[in-house]
Amino acid sequence: MAAAGPESGGSSGSSGGLADFSFLCCSVMSYRRGQPGSQTIRKGHRGVDSTGETTYKKTTSSALKGAIQLGITHTVGSLSTKPERDVLMQDFQVVESTFFPSEGSNQTPAHHYNDFRFKTYAPVAFRYFRELFGIRPDDYLYSLCNEPLIELSNSGASGSLFYVSGDDEFIIKTVQHKEAEFLQKLLPGYYMNLNQNPRTLLPKFYGLYCVQAGGKNIRIVVMNNLLPRSVKMHLKYDLKGSTYKRRASQKEREKVFPTYKDLDFMQDIPDGLFLDADMYNALRKTLQRDCLVLQSFKIMDYSLLVAIHNMDLAQREHGVVDGTSQADTRRPAAQRALYSTAMESIQGEARRGGTIETDDQMGGIPARNAKGERLLLYVGIIDVLQSYRFVKKLEHSWKALVHDGDSVSVHRPGFYADRFQHFMCNTVFRKIPLKPSPSKKSRSGTAVPRRSCQGGVPSQPPLCSEAKAQITAEADVEQDLLPRTLPVDEANSDSVATTLSTSSLGSGGLNSPANRSPPCVSPAAPRDLPYLSVPQS
Repeated sequence: MAAAGPESGGSSGSSGGLADFSFLCCSVMSYRRGQPGSQTIRKGHRGVDSTGETTYKKTTSSALKGAIQLGITHTVGSLSTKPERDVLMQDFQVVESTFFPSEGSNQTPAHHYNDFRFKTYAPVAFRYFRELFGIRPDDYLYSLCNEPLIELSNSGASGSLFYVSGDDEFIIKTVQHKEAEFLQKLLPGYYMNLNQNPRTLLPKFYGLYCVQAGGKNIRIVVMNNLLPRSVKMHLKYDLKGSTYKRRASQKEREKVFPTYKDLDFMQDIPDGLFLDADMYNALRKTLQRDCLVLQSFKIMDYSLLVAIHNMDLAQREHGVVDGTSQADTRRPAAQRALYSTAMESIQGEARRGGTIETDDQMGGIPARNAKGERLLLYVGIIDVLQSYRFVKKLEHSWKALVHDGDSVSVHRPGFYADRFQHFMCNTVFRKIPLKPSPSKKSRSGTAVPRRSCQGGVPSQPPLCSEAKAQITAEADVEQDLLPRTLPVDEANSDSVATTLSTSSLGSGGLNSPANRSPPCVSPAAPRDLPYLSVPQS
């Protein structure tokens, strides 16, 4: 049986810290399959060979996908023969290994790939996690192994490979050795947290595996899929609450589906995303609980992935294509896993839809923008396998020397969590102010004349001064409770000067830089926020 220790420590442990240190200083590179050229293009362990096929640690993507499906089929099948029991502490440290020769064996089928070894980490513990989310073994196998895995074109800054199952249920991501090791250490605390609170925006881990091929260890993790492919996302943001170099690069903007960052959000959506009061409170409560868990594990540098589906824009796009005004009738397949959609992940106190009514929320959180357009938000916390160790402390100290220490992404876990919550709950997400009812007006003795609704659309009038004062007062109270991130002078930021763009995907008609106030992490009263009328009895 091949030993994992020397190889894994030598290949990943010695260079992982330096690689992570350089990721935040390098621009994101994109690769397209089928590009001409004889040289292999690399980013981290990910590359594209001369034939145009993606490779990872010199293993082709097709061979890796085949090995993953063969290994998961075998390990889930063998696990089903073991009796179910309570999870014990030693179960978190178990590693099962199976050799898959190309000619087959008594336990494994023959295949047309090179020989490989497949390792399963904590199989009993992960079986419990899958059962907790209502995932049966046959459903797990059907989703991952019945159809070929689909490779996603957008890789992360670390050069990881991403696969999605054919039914959109699961995401498979390659992880580095230190990340897989850190996840193993987290499993007992992760077990305790899921028992207390299965409704969470944290990643749902369903399995941790390793494919050992060609003398290299390729570690993968199976997680819940946040973004259904059947729903068109018009905008996507990776948000940390930091402003230092938090703008998408020019190469990222050229992608078909780019991922924007914090400074882009403050420029594109300066008024934020508006939720009804119940939905906002539920989301804030979930973020607070999740950040407390991450802080207790000394985890930092995580992000909130926010993908936006504009329902009104989708209807207009569909009407232009078909020459009609019919709405798009496509709906994603219902996910089998419990608490897997954005709506299910936040606390269950929020009533579905609140004051924003939609025919089918498709798993997204209903919201509106400053124009009053109906939105569906798909959110989740990602990149949680970063601990605040010596390398991260060194990285923060170095960056603090050349820039404002409070604005960089790498920070102490406690400060990072507070800044993260403050940015999300004040800049990204806002409450929709409701019109006071006539009875409240008469009791207060301050009758406010109602604005006339032009065009029969009550959701379009601009925000009145009373509601602006209400939002400003609420923002001031919340601002006193959480630390404030200092504003960033974009004129002195090298990344902003080189990557500033006057337009971004789906944000036509942005203000010019001359008329735009410098971005800062602080709440501001929206300019054109629509009212939502309260139904009167």
